[in-house]
Amino acid sequence: MKKQILIAALSLGAIALGTDHVRAQNSEHVTKSVNIILSDVIAMDIGTVASGGTVDFNYLNTTDYNSSKNVTVPNSLVIISSKNFDVKVKSEGTHFVSGANAIPVDVLQVKAIPGGSLMGTMNEVTLSTTDQVLVSNASSGAKQSLNIAYSISAEKASKVLLGKPQGTYTQKITYTATAL
Repeated sequence: MKKQILIAALSLGAIALGTDHVRAQNSEHVTKSVNIILSDVIAMDIGTVASGGTVDFNYLNTTDYNSSKNVTVPNSLVIISSKNFDVKVKSEGTHFVSGANAIPVDVLQVKAIPGGSLMGTMNEVTLSTTDQVLVSNASSGAKQSLNIAYSISAEKASKVLLGKPQGTYTQKITYTATAL
């Protein structure tokens, strides 16, 4: 009987030592590093656009030439930026052109207006070929929309537009978002 007790004790000891050995293999640890690599980004897309990307001012009668005209484009631009930024605007040329006929670009006012999700200091500028700050110190963020209002005053309509030959006068306007 002593022999059976000794065999049982040795068997239990072997099992216990084997179990500890298996546990040591199952508890081995490996450490990995995970990196998140960020880059500064800034991008701008056209949001909701009037007439397929065109803003139209129609002067059809005497009332039109004696009145201010305003065209508001909600969500005109959609911007993503990892830093605060400015939005600038300029025309590509000095005149709206229809064939050989021209109207100076300073007939048009461009204004950033509240209502979109973009936050910053909103400005109104007279269009020119020089970059002008339309929104300053806009906050970083994703899918921020900017509402833009375009206007021609009654004074400019009656003094600059009236008397020009009929036609569609066109000029391209460029918006630029620049990280601060």
